[in-house]
Amino acid sequence: MMLRLLTALVALVLSAAVSAETPDLATIARSQGTPEIPGLKMVWLAPWGDVAKSHPWRNIIVHQTEGPQGSARYGAEAQHKNPTRRGVMVWVETDGTVYWAVADNLVPTHTDGADRNDNKYVDNSKTYHQVNKDTSIGVEFAGNYPDVTTGPTDAQVAAWRVLVKLLRARYGIPPERVYAHNWIDFKDARYCEGCTLATMAREWGE
Repeated sequence: MMLRLLTALVALVLSAAVSAETPDLATIARSQGTPEIPGLKMVWLAPWGDVAKSHPWRNIIVHQTEGPQGSARYGAEAQHKNPTRRGVMVWVETDGTVYWAVADNLVPTHTDGADRNDNKYVDNSKTYHQVNKDTSIGVEFAGNYPDVTTGPTDAQVAAWRVLVKLLRARYGIPPERVYAHNWIDFKDARYCEGCTLATMAREWGE
């Protein structure tokens, strides 16, 4: 009995020690380089620099691309070669792999200028010509091809749950500043681009 108790006690102490050595997500989010992110498979095309020198990001915009499986990697690689081309900083593959394509002090070209003003999804007085490429991190989810109404995969949702918390922690962005592309721009009428994922992020909250 005493031996079992001692074994359990040792296991508890070791577990606590391991937990103490593992940095939390908020700590990791403020780091530099190519850190390991628990719960994410990250492919670092551009390493993190000093977050204090990053562009002053205030929002996150969720995009979905009409690309087949595997298109996130190709999109991210093309973005990395030409950071300010039309595209985004972060790409998410159907299997949940996250590609960090652009250094966070650079500004990729995405959104159509936040020209939506009909208040259909959100209060556009807070987004009109404000939630745009200059203020917002773009995250592109691949895979809604050939049917644009196809939702994100389970692996993408699982990755997003961690990724959105990471982005918010790194740049100090509250959940109400996560937007679907369709909420801020007039997009493809066949589906609501990014709406499911942006709604999830807001519901998950802090």
